[in-house]
Amino acid sequence: MATPDVFGRPLRNLRLSVTDRCNLRCAYCMPEEHYRWLPNPEILSFEELASLVDVFIGLGVRRVRLTGGEPLLRRELPTLVELLARKGLDDLSMTTNGVLLRQHAQALKAAGLHRVTVSLDTLRADRFTALTRRPQLDAVLAGLEAARAVGFTQLKLDTVVMRGVNDDEVHELLRFARSIDAELRFIEYMD
Repeated sequence: MATPDVFGRPLRNLRLSVTDRCNLRCAYCMPEEHYRWLPNPEILSFEELASLVDVFIGLGVRRVRLTGGEPLLRRELPTLVELLARKGLDDLSMTTNGVLLRQHAQALKAAGLHRVTVSLDTLRADRFTALTRRPQLDAVLAGLEAARAVGFTQLKLDTVVMRGVNDDEVHELLRFARSIDAELRFIEYMD
């Protein structure tokens, strides 16, 4: 039986941050430059992360989501996915900004990752660059296509909706999500 939280709800889901590093500088998330990253010796090894997941499985966790920063910046991430996939979790997923997904989609699928969620706040290149401070929209879209091509069938898109910034794209984002058979989730902007 799952251990409950302070409200009596069973703890079945775990978000596991594998790095604090990110290759975008989303205006609502990170400062543009001069961010102090954790030194590598302070980041848990894959074996330590897997042991930590074992503890949570013992408490009733059945679903693990890999996050970051940007998890695809963690070297050899498919190795961690494979370690966790062997644990028989009901769901093993990852949230990514999608910039590096094209290069890693096949290896992640082969390692046992079940699902991918991609953060996508706009479909307009100029707006994407303004929001993320990086001109990488084409890379994100290529990553989504690669994920579909290797067999990720339960794609999700997370969109932070901001009044006066991208709220005029809601319908366009819905049409895009439908065209790639992805679930679109809107996240409220919180300063």
